[in-house]
Amino acid sequence: MIIAIFVILVIIVFAVIGLYNRLVKLRNNRENAFADIDVQLKQRLDLIPQLVEAVKAYMKHESTVLIEITKARTQAISATTVNEKIAADAQVTSALQGLKVAVEAYPDLKASQNFIQLQEEISDIENKLAAVRRFFNSATKELNNAVETFPSNLLAGMFGFKREPMFDLGAEQRVKAEEAPKLNFQ
Repeated sequence: MIIAIFVILVIIVFAVIGLYNRLVKLRNNRENAFADIDVQLKQRLDLIPQLVEAVKAYMKHESTVLIEITKARTQAISATTVNEKIAADAQVTSALQGLKVAVEAYPDLKASQNFIQLQEEISDIENKLAAVRRFFNSATKELNNAVETFPSNLLAGMFGFKREPMFDLGAEQRVKAEEAPKLNFQ
């Protein structure tokens, strides 16, 4: 009888240890996924000054667009938490979209080899960002599922694991994403 109780307690202890270790692995996987996003965001932020310099000569009257990009970049650099970085990324994305719209009025700029190369680099980084954001959201979903499902939710609460936010577009970007694209075949 005592041996049976002891065996049951040992099984329970190992189950608790296993659940805790799984939660830690999921949290670390999410943090690693965000580190991948951070790398891509840093590369994008490093390209912005080059882009602004390439555009300045052509867009003398569009200084507000350039100011918005520079301001968004500064806020993104100073962001420290995951949530701040997500919000800052949304601002940078919005500012870069504003630049794309403004560039349409400058055919000489669009033909500049330096500008074309920067555009290609930024496009490449945006594609990489999309991929790492998907991976981050997948890791976040796994962690959130573990935090909210039984029996791991019992341990999650005791050890401070909580539901984490996904990397999403934000309200403003979601509205823009739902708009049909404007096609111009001129």
